[in-house]
Amino acid sequence: MTHEETGGVFRLAYTPGVTPAKWAGIWAARVPGVPLGLLSVPAADVVELLRGGGADAGFVRLPVERDGLSVIPLYVETTVVVVPKDHAVTAADEVTVSDLADDEVFHPLDDVLDWTAARPGLPAFERPPTTADAIRLVAAGTGLVLVPQSLARLHHRRDLTYRPVTDAPQSQVALAWPADRTTGLVEDFIGIVRGRTANSSRGRAPATPPEKPAQKPAQRQARKSQGGSGRRSAPSGRGVNGKGGKRGRRSR
Repeated sequence: MTHEETGGVFRLAYTPGVTPAKWAGIWAARVPGVPLGLLSVPAADVVELLRGGGADAGFVRLPVERDGLSVIPLYVETTVVVVPKDHAVTAADEVTVSDLADDEVFHPLDDVLDWTAARPGLPAFERPPTTADAIRLVAAGTGLVLVPQSLARLHHRRDLTYRPVTDAPQSQVALAWPADRTTGLVEDFIGIVRGRTANSSRGRAPATPPEKPAQKPAQRQARKSQGGSGRRSAPSGRGVNGKGGKRGRRSR
């Protein structure tokens, strides 16, 4: 699908917790002729959306199936445990997985953490469909949930807080796009998320005014001759009558 077929919009998908506002602002300044269309998509659906042509690029949470995609890892998020404000773990600045051994811990179906080892705590009585559902259950006092810090902030509630879990798996955010559709606009966006300046040699720079055409030798000679004759007609240090300025003042 070409840029024209998408209605002249660069379509950017992003998973919950990723905040594209900063990059969107830079895009608007650098590529003012192409609107940025933002698509909030569940983390599990971004890859298929990209492969199906539903977006030009997207922020994903690793690991993902990379077949047919180009992927640039960007940053790693801290994992936190979300708890009621009166929970015992709030007495510490950070906790470990072992500190949660006696608590029921929810495992939502849309969990973005890659648990290769056993999950912490005791299995909760159900698996909530979404992280938002798990947060509501935590607020009801029925268990805890571990999430990337950005998701804890996204689902913030006044009756809940969170603490970093130092030895839990972490979520890494990456930029992905179809490998066979690395367009100039995709290159522009890559440059933005990597912090390149507008005039960076890597990636495309914004359009600049065309340079003035080089003057032909005859034009340069004519301009030089005009400048030279002007200088001879009014040499430095002489008055209009051809005499030096100082001599003219002494004669008076």
